[in-house]
Amino acid sequence: MDEVTEPQDDHEVHEVPIATLLPAYSPRSATDKGHVRTLAEAEGSLPPIIVDRATLRVVDGMHRLQAALSRGAETISVRYFDGDEPAAFVLAVRLNSEHGLPLTLAERKDAALRIMNYHPEWSDRAIAAIAGLSDKTVGAIRRRAGSSIAQLDVRIGRDNESHPLNPKEGRLRASELFAENPTASTREVARLSGISATTAKDVRNRLLHGEDPVPPRQRITKPIPAEAAPIKVKQPIQSLHSHDRRRAIDRLKADPSLRFSESGRMLLRWLDVMANQKDQWDTIANNLPGHCAQIVAELARQCSDDWQHFAATVEHRIDAVS
Repeated sequence: MDEVTEPQDDHEVHEVPIATLLPAYSPRSATDKGHVRTLAEAEGSLPPIIVDRATLRVVDGMHRLQAALSRGAETISVRYFDGDEPAAFVLAVRLNSEHGLPLTLAERKDAALRIMNYHPEWSDRAIAAIAGLSDKTVGAIRRRAGSSIAQLDVRIGRDNESHPLNPKEGRLRASELFAENPTASTREVARLSGISATTAKDVRNRLLHGEDPVPPRQRITKPIPAEAAPIKVKQPIQSLHSHDRRRAIDRLKADPSLRFSESGRMLLRWLDVMANQKDQWDTIANNLPGHCAQIVAELARQCSDDWQHFAATVEHRIDAVS
């Protein structure tokens, strides 16, 4: 992301004839006459305005310019900006968001859309910080714009780093690169995998600790729609014997991708409880008070149905990935 925070030569002030200046490509829809009047009646000199050196078009300060005209001035103090039109507009939005008369919500939204057209690669957070909006509002503007805005796989954030829209794929690619060359620098891996250097460093640290390179929150898959057709439950090829089941659960407990996620730990707890020997279940059933038997049996059947559906959902995910 090309940062534009201050005009070049920002400490040098020039006195420029007002008649030579052109109006701004302003994020404002109109000049506020009341604000102009307040500035014109204020004591002291007006702060310098920002002007594009190449075109003499005002970048920031149209209210001050109008106030100077109201005072009868023929010249105005100017600080020059060197850059193209998109950079000038971004600077104008930033400065109007930081000082003076605030932009209206509609003006900030229009400004965000215009910046998005100039820089579709900028992240929602980066644009939001400039326009004075929330990133969710900028995201909604981007969605409404649809195909009129270039759709890119990578966005540049406020940290000036590249961030893939699908961070999981970038992390997996980085883990492959580290596996191929353990001595590779994080910055080089970040460049090749399209992720930030910070993310590449996190991937390396996770691999060194035997963890999944993708954090738990990024491993969550989209839920299966409730209105989808019922999933056909597959019959297992063979049932696990009780000792095999115990060994399988122990292997799962050693998997860091399960141990380091809340959903994984919950699953391991459930499986651990269900791994009792068959004779233990028989003992529990035989010792159950008669007045509880019917409701326990019904609950057991419902739990069985839930586990069958869970198994079918997991198998559905396997088929989708395959």
